[in-house]
Amino acid sequence: MLYLVGIIISFFLVFILWGKKDKSQADNILAVWLFFSGVHLSLFYLFITKQYLEFPFLLGIELPLPLAHGPFLFLYVKALTQSYPLKKNILLHFIPILIVIAMFSSFFILPSDKKIEIYRNEGAGYEFSLAFLYFAIILSGTGYSLFSLQKLHKHQRNISDRFSFNEKINLTWLRYLIWGSVFIWFTVVFGTDTQVYTAIVLYILFIGYFGIKQVGIFSNRQLNNNKPTTSDFYIQELSPEKAKYEKSNLTDNQMQAIHGTLCELMLAERPYSNPELTLLDLAQQVHVHPNTLSQVINSIEQRNFFDYINAHRVEAFKQAILLPENQKFTLLSIAFDCGFNSKTSFNRNFKKVTGLSPSEYLKQQDINLLQLNARTTSF
Repeated sequence: MLYLVGIIISFFLVFILWGKKDKSQADNILAVWLFFSGVHLSLFYLFITKQYLEFPFLLGIELPLPLAHGPFLFLYVKALTQSYPLKKNILLHFIPILIVIAMFSSFFILPSDKKIEIYRNEGAGYEFSLAFLYFAIILSGTGYSLFSLQKLHKHQRNISDRFSFNEKINLTWLRYLIWGSVFIWFTVVFGTDTQVYTAIVLYILFIGYFGIKQVGIFSNRQLNNNKPTTSDFYIQELSPEKAKYEKSNLTDNQMQAIHGTLCELMLAERPYSNPELTLLDLAQQVHVHPNTLSQVINSIEQRNFFDYINAHRVEAFKQAILLPENQKFTLLSIAFDCGFNSKTSFNRNFKKVTGLSPSEYLKQQDINLLQLNARTTSF
């Protein structure tokens, strides 16, 4: 019964994705992946219920299908984390499937009764090919899972280089998707077929449940495109060609000049007070390309954009709490005025910069606690 539920959910999600307007390349990849998963589960269901005896022409079709799941995961992650479309050579990832089909070509042309006999004898006569296939499946699954994790890690660094906030950028969907795949491959190595396919069904149910909750995956609902939201976990990277072009050979004098302009802007205009400031926003104010500004910040400040902006916010807060006119405000309202968009973000970044919590800092600096005590109890 569980397998039937997985099969129905797989094809239902495919139907939703294919009916979605303005589908992205990632949507198409996910739809095809779910379709393959549904077919794979269907063939396994026929096997465990012995119904394959009624459809012997389907025997063997399931053999290369496990080699598709790793590439689909990687291509889906890749499609979500880059702004330029995947190239046509993505089909190269599926060449191992063709190799496996060629390896078992002699089986596919056998009469139905011979196929059934081989299945009943657990692949007798194809032991070497099946052993090779098992090794290839493990290598493909674990390899592509690791590639996907590496891609996600790179993507997280990319976010820190382009955004001064991360509270609204939710990578949970991708993280769970990848680790769920890792769990399945762990089950392939150490579990039984029944446990493996049960894990696959649960994985599909997970995709359905969390994918529907995640705005934009199975729906056309769009939020403000100018502000990353919980659906914008795929804050995308520039194309490698453009990035390479923009990383020109800046001289030290040029970088120092840009850095000087940046420092003047930070002091005079306080752009960091915008809680949703991005690298692109700041680069437009400095009148340089985002990649150039990122290079300047990384080289001279020795930190990424996220840490650079939040360090300015912390320093602005430290100065603001000393002003008499601010004594009537709460610490959190002052923090918001300095560009922080949540209490959690404020506490985390303040401690990262100073090594102290806000209340610990106030005590250490011997700031008038009679006036500030009521404002520090929640910190």
